[in-house]
Amino acid sequence: MATERRPPVTSAAGYNPAVSHDVTVERKYHVGLTASEVGGYVLVPGDPFRTALIARHLEDAKEKAWSREFRTFTGRLGDTAVSTCSSGIGGPSMAVAVEELGDLGAHTFLRVGTCGGAQRGIRLGDLVVATGAVRSEGTPDAYVPREYPAIASHDVVTACVEAAAAAGVAHHLGVIRSVDALYADLTPERMPRPAELRAELELWTRAGVVANDMESSTLMVVSALRGWRSGVILLCVDELGAGEIQHGDPGAMDTLLRVAVDAIRRLIQKDRDAPRQ
Repeated sequence: MATERRPPVTSAAGYNPAVSHDVTVERKYHVGLTASEVGGYVLVPGDPFRTALIARHLEDAKEKAWSREFRTFTGRLGDTAVSTCSSGIGGPSMAVAVEELGDLGAHTFLRVGTCGGAQRGIRLGDLVVATGAVRSEGTPDAYVPREYPAIASHDVVTACVEAAAAAGVAHHLGVIRSVDALYADLTPERMPRPAELRAELELWTRAGVVANDMESSTLMVVSALRGWRSGVILLCVDELGAGEIQHGDPGAMDTLLRVAVDAIRRLIQKDRDAPRQ
């Protein structure tokens, strides 16, 4: 496999900017991209159609590939290349996206997705910024034992909180939980072991977990192991105990995307202002 050495990116804390990594020259098999088509900063929704919506918030964005569940647009924020690539649903495809995009030179990943609220005070349309994730999904187990925590990069978390506050949007900060089986959480009474599933949901709510999703712990673990930054900002589409996902106000999704793009803009500026090593 042909590679080239990409210079290190100067950044605030959260990953080691002094360590450059080999960048793959060939087109990656699953995402269908080459290094010249990917920015260092990547917004990662689950839904391929959401990448087109995110692209509207970038300058001169062009669609670069749509391979399987991975749809990618690349544009700019100022003079910095920024991409958005969908991951599909769940940990396995998230891991593929992060591994291949990272091999192409991406170093900062922000998941832009949806979640179910796990606390009574989290309402439809609220934003959730994850500081870490309970590893209730299986993909990261293939990488490292569960004692290894899934933690978001501090500077990515800070950028998301600052962007949400600047937009005046209701947002919640805390640990979330990532799972493999969506409907086991949504409708435990339809499963063969409903009492056990309901008890697990109650346990994590009492532990202070703020939301549930399906991809974030994989993103955090894989990124951390590879030396890349990651963060997660989510839109609540299912309140605690509702048992169904709500489509809600379309404007709420646009608010999420605007806040996420502003968070990346803030990271770019912070990276630019950081002392060179």
